[in-house]
Amino acid sequence: MQWTLVVPLKPLAQAKSRLADTADDGLRPDLALAFAQDTVAAALACPAVGDVAVVTDDARAGRELAALGAAIVPDEPGGGLNAALAHVTRVVRSARPARAVAALNADLPALRPAELSRVLDAATEFPRAFLPDAAAIGTTLLTAAPGRELRPAFGTDSRARHRATGAVELPLTAVDSVRQDVDTGEDLRSALALGVGPHTAAAAARLLIPGQ
Repeated sequence: MQWTLVVPLKPLAQAKSRLADTADDGLRPDLALAFAQDTVAAALACPAVGDVAVVTDDARAGRELAALGAAIVPDEPGGGLNAALAHVTRVVRSARPARAVAALNADLPALRPAELSRVLDAATEFPRAFLPDAAAIGTTLLTAAPGRELRPAFGTDSRARHRATGAVELPLTAVDSVRQDVDTGEDLRSALALGVGPHTAAAAARLLIPGQ
């Protein structure tokens, strides 16, 4: 099964506010973009992924991610994360109605194509499925089989919220790179320990991270 991945990305100036203790206001947009670049590049290198669509209104991010091969979809609803994902899913399926769709976080800088492939392969067994994040509270990936609605419920406690919608939690191990999103300095240290992509490595080299 070939998947279309839909990746939401808020304007870079508004991104990663919880990294304030690690990166100043000038560097946080660069980090957010670097995370997204490494996430998209790894996703496009995954053999199970047919294409990647990024929903964003940020012109800089759109240019850089399009250069990697992602399709850029404007965030026309402007109604937040779940509305953006529902919108980009409709756009994708207007062109490919039979394509399986997965929503993927944009802040997975350690993402490994082989681990993503394992997760997507496991998800093919279910109409809807999700993978919890490293903290076991949120969600980094939500999938919908052909003909199924994505029904995103990202936000606070999205692991419980997605389970409540009937999505199946994937009980996978050894897929840490797909779980490790980055919201805090501690998250970034964990991602760096896993091994991040080149864009994040370059951006993180400008930081002085305690304990690194």
